Amino acid sequence: MTVPLSILDLSPVSAGSTAQQALRNTIDLAQHAEQWGYHRYWLAEHHFVSVASSASITLIGLVAAATSRIRVGSAAVQVGHHTSASIVEAFGTIDALYPGRLDLGLGRSGHRRSQYGSEPAHAKGSHPKIDTATGRTEIRDGVVVPPPFDPGRIADRSKFLASISALQQRGAEPLDFAEQIDEIRALLDGTFASPEGIALHAVPGEGAQVELWLFGSSGGESAELAGRLGLPFAAAYHVAPGTALDAVEAYRAAFRPSPQLSAPYVVVSADVVVAADDATARQHAATYGHWVHSIRSGAGAADYLDPDTATPLTPEQHRLVDDRLATQFVGAPSTVVERLAALQHLTGADELLVTSVTHRHADRLESHRLLADAWGLRAARAA
Repeated sequence: MTVPLSILDLSPVSAGSTAQQALRNTIDLAQHAEQWGYHRYWLAEHHFVSVASSASITLIGLVAAATSRIRVGSAAVQVGHHTSASIVEAFGTIDALYPGRLDLGLGRSGHRRSQYGSEPAHAKGSHPKIDTATGRTEIRDGVVVPPPFDPGRIADRSKFLASISALQQRGAEPLDFAEQIDEIRALLDGTFASPEGIALHAVPGEGAQVELWLFGSSGGESAELAGRLGLPFAAAYHVAPGTALDAVEAYRAAFRPSPQLSAPYVVVSADVVVAADDATARQHAATYGHWVHSIRSGAGAADYLDPDTATPLTPEQHRLVDDRLATQFVGAPSTVVERLAALQHLTGADELLVTSVTHRHADRLESHRLLADAWGLRAARAA
């Protein structure tokens, strides 16, 4: 295949293991990913759940230190939980030691409180409902496109709202997303001034050789802003398969050339588990639905269960996650390569971003190794 492959890692914590081991697994996978020819290694930011990438910027620095060539970055910094200065200074510090290898991915996840309201989900009228009862899953050129997931189906949002409160200073309100992106760009290029007109310079940070990205899962603000600013864009098909294609379309429609990009550049993500044969891959992926259910039930990502001992999902639990199960790429190398190629063809993606979660670290390593070989990454790198 001709487009690059990159990796998104959440440092998942497996049942019976620890966050410390998950972090060691991340370093190990990043080092192997570099050997196998993956283009980038991105870390996700999640909080108060069983993934060890909560301090993603710190982890990015550790991964950069443990590797030598692969690009390392964020997918994405939740800007609503950080000041612009803290983001730029942190990335500037890492770039000072490992220049020219960092991707500064920015997402608006930290701005979402207003989308979820302040009352429990069962409170009447607490969340606008999306009617997907008549929606049908489509197959577009071999790609599964389910109806958009309705956030109103999340049974309990209390933990999510509590985590938002814990991640912000009391009484603080996040900046408008576009305004914060402007601040970050100004701090990087040395044009930042306070509201009073006082010039401030981030040291380190100003002039850092970081590549700025925006992330989105729908055809909304993030996609349109990335297009207007002429920035590269990552569309989260693995999280929101029902709306990610809209995000790609909105980004391309809004794109304006910039000093960074003369044409749109799109990365599309996919959740992948590869094994020697389809049956083994399905067994390795058997508790993915349990993991997604823990997220959508409102509890947040739980320890990743062992497929050899976990009980099956109930029909009701399965219905809450069926869109994500249908859009996971599971199978032998040839099976997954065929499906990923269809996703790349349909979206016109310039690059694909794969994430893989399994209970055993060895199975996750094998998944990424088999995919790299089947995609021809090492051969491409050698050429």
